[in-house]
Amino acid sequence: MPLALLALTLGAFAIGTTEFVIVGLIPTIAEDLGVSLPSAGLLVSLYALGVAIGAPLLTALTGRVPRKTLLVGLMALFTVGNLVAWMAPGYTTLIVARILTGLAHGVFFSVGSIIATSLVPKDKAASAIATMFSGMTVAFVTGIPMGTFIGQHFGWRTTFLVVAAFGLIAMLGSAVFVPKKIAHSAPAPLLKQAAVLLQPRLLLVYAMTAVGYGGSLIAFTYLAPILQDIAGFSPNMVSLVLLAYGISVAFGNVWGGKLADRNGPIKALKTIFLLLASVLFVLSFTAHSQWLVVLTALAWGAVAFGNVPGLQVYVVKQAEHYSPQAVDVAAGFNIAAFNLGVAGGSWAGGLVVAHLGLGHTPWVGALVVLGAFGLTAWSGWLDRRDGLPDRTSGAVVAAH
Repeated sequence: MPLALLALTLGAFAIGTTEFVIVGLIPTIAEDLGVSLPSAGLLVSLYALGVAIGAPLLTALTGRVPRKTLLVGLMALFTVGNLVAWMAPGYTTLIVARILTGLAHGVFFSVGSIIATSLVPKDKAASAIATMFSGMTVAFVTGIPMGTFIGQHFGWRTTFLVVAAFGLIAMLGSAVFVPKKIAHSAPAPLLKQAAVLLQPRLLLVYAMTAVGYGGSLIAFTYLAPILQDIAGFSPNMVSLVLLAYGISVAFGNVWGGKLADRNGPIKALKTIFLLLASVLFVLSFTAHSQWLVVLTALAWGAVAFGNVPGLQVYVVKQAEHYSPQAVDVAAGFNIAAFNLGVAGGSWAGGLVVAHLGLGHTPWVGALVVLGAFGLTAWSGWLDRRDGLPDRTSGAVVAAH
C-alpha cells in the first residue's frame, strides 16, 4: 500500500470516528454540560448539516486549489475542529467545533477519491478507493467503541483530543507522502450542480436516501441512553455493545452490496428497508432485556447501513438516464442526502425523546423506514413503467 494511501485511510478513520462517536458520548456530554439528551443529540444533526451543506459549496469554491494543498488544509481544519471540541468550555463552543469538522468531512472524501486513484495503476483505482473508505468501516468497528470507552473513563473531551491526534498524523502523512502534482478537473459550477435538483426522478432517490437513512438515526442517535437508561447496562458495557454493533455493520455493508449486485438495487433496497423496520419495531420490546437488546443490536447493525451500496448504485443508474451530463454531481448530492437524513433523523429523535420518551424512538424510526420502503416501491414502479431495468453495474461508492 502506498504510504499516501495509508494516510488517506487514516484520515477516513478519524473522520468516521468523530462523526458518530458522539452517539456513545451523548449521556456523558449531556450530564457534564447540563443539557438535555435532545440538545446533546443535536450535535449529531449539526455535524451532518455541515457535511451536507458545506460539501457542494466548498468543493465548487476550492476547484482550482491543488489537491495536495487542499487535502492538507482539510485535515488541518478537521484537527483544529476537534481541538476546539477538546477545549470547549460549554455547549455553544462544542456546536461550533462540530460544524467545523463537518465542513472538512464533506470535501475530504471527494478530494481523497481523486488522490487515491492517482496513486495506483488505473486497473486498481476501485480498490484504492475501497481501501480509503475502509477507514470508515474500521471507525465503526473500533474507533467509535474506543472513543466511547475513552470518553467514559477520561472525560468526553479526551476523546476529541485523541481524534485530533489521528487527524494530525493523517495531515502530516499527507503533507509528506502525497505527490505535489495531481491532475484533476475543476468541479461543475454551482448553478450546473443545482440543475440536477430539477430532475424529479433524482429527487425521488434523494428522498429514499434521506428518509431510509434518517429513520434508523432516530433511534441510533440515542442508542447509548437506551442501553443505559432502559436496558440497564453500565457505561463500560455500552462500549462493548457498540463494538458488537460495529462488527455487525461491517458484515452488513458487504452483504448489502452483494444483495444489490445479485437482485438489483430496487429489490435489494425493499428487502433491507423491510428488515430494518422490523428490527426497529422489535427493539421497542427488547430494549428492557439486556440479552435480547444485544441480539437486536446485532441484527440492527447488519441492516442499518446495508442500504448504502444499493442507494449509491441506484442514483448513478438514474443519473445516467436522466442527467448523463452530471453523473458525478448527482452521486455527490446523494451523499448530501445521506447526511441530511442523519441531521433530520437525529433532530426528529430528539423531538421523540422530549415529547414521547426515549423508549419510543425505535418504533417511530421504524415507521419512517417504512416510508422509505414506500418511496422505493414507487420508484421501482416508475422504472417498470418507463422500461428501465432493475439491474445495473458499476463501482459502489461509500456514503460518506
